[in-house]
Amino acid sequence: MAAFDQAAAALFAPDAAHGISLALVVMQSGAVLGERYGMQPDTVFGPGGPIDRDTTLISWSMAKSITHAAAGVLIGDSRLQLNEPAPVSEWKGTPKEAITLQHLLNMRPGLLFVENYVDDAVSHCLEMLYGVGKDDMAAYAAGLPLLHEPGAEWNYSSGTTNIVARIVGQEVGGGEKGMTKFLHERLFEPVGMHSAVPKFDSAGTFVGSSYVYATALDFARFGELYRCDGVAADGTRVLPAGWRDHARTLTAHDPDGFDYGAHWWLWPDFPGSLGCHGYEGQYTVVLPDRELVVVHLEKSPIEQRPALVNRLRDIFRAAI
Repeated sequence: MAAFDQAAAALFAPDAAHGISLALVVMQSGAVLGERYGMQPDTVFGPGGPIDRDTTLISWSMAKSITHAAAGVLIGDSRLQLNEPAPVSEWKGTPKEAITLQHLLNMRPGLLFVENYVDDAVSHCLEMLYGVGKDDMAAYAAGLPLLHEPGAEWNYSSGTTNIVARIVGQEVGGGEKGMTKFLHERLFEPVGMHSAVPKFDSAGTFVGSSYVYATALDFARFGELYRCDGVAADGTRVLPAGWRDHARTLTAHDPDGFDYGAHWWLWPDFPGSLGCHGYEGQYTVVLPDRELVVVHLEKSPIEQRPALVNRLRDIFRAAI
């Protein structure tokens, strides 16, 4: 534990180069090995304050991996098919009809989308979340031009995830209430994520790209689900067998040094690993061969991210 305490202290140091750490949870073999909490600064979403194990925090793009799980539940039910045309009504009779759910989960639909979090002059992401697309995010993303043959080019896109989220919601039925019920009954409650709150746009679509609020412990419980290949702590199979491998099957190399699978990131220096990554330094990283799940929630500028991921690697090594 001394190595863990040292690595955790470096993460939460007030002058840390990587930014402000909010929460850290490390689980090994299903048990909490260590946890630590910081202070939430004031944001545009509300005032800050002390964080503890009951504080819910935003997922940002960690929600994309939750969307992968939601799709997996329906794949396991044989209600969705990976390699058939994605059920998107506005694509019927157009070249976009060739886009499959597999293409979407691999971020390879071929659709135009600029994933930029700063420049609203070029960013489809900002336009979708806060601009003309905010009331119906999936429709906005689905309506963008097809630039490439589906499957040919990888392009990380929050819009793509919201199309997947709408597909799941349409299959479940019942609008926002139906999708909320589905997420809680088929995913959150079996996993023990009792704090989880998904958010929806005005069209009633789960914003699966960005908006799930939960405690750090509950994000760790989500990671545990993938560590155990879709089986919850009580033995309930939540995801189809092999859905973890679907998530971590390589589909692209990213210039930032990570690889990509299906709505999960991969850490090449830790073979077999998979991770949920969020915009401000949110991470849920699963290392199945070490029986390890690490959650770190942060407010970190993107240019300081290399320092943060190196600190997380120290945590991984300290927990061996």
